[in-house]
Amino acid sequence: MTPTTLYGIPNCDTVKRARAWLGAQGVAHDFHDFKKAGVPPQRLDAWLAAAGWERVLNRKGTTWRKLDEATRAAVIDAASARALMLAQSSVIKRPVVEWAGGAITVGFDEAEFARQR
Repeated sequence: MTPTTLYGIPNCDTVKRARAWLGAQGVAHDFHDFKKAGVPPQRLDAWLAAAGWERVLNRKGTTWRKLDEATRAAVIDAASARALMLAQSSVIKRPVVEWAGGAITVGFDEAEFARQR
């Protein structure tokens, strides 16, 4: 069984809450820091397949809002969203969790985490 892996950035408040929840529940997990290790392209493909590009792309975050209008307008499908996410990992909704059982979740929802653990 593969271990649970949480992907994100350490200073993100949502990632902090998710990591604290996992710790409090005794869920052993690895942490993959986007800022230090980048976004693994093959894992991004799995996230997009499991959750859809619209769910994985964070259009509410600061990074998205700071993008110029032409860049935002160019994101029209999974391929264009994927390219942007690889170039700017901060536009990925955090955290992404690959659960030991094989499920993939995007964002922190305590009830969803409880179902997956």
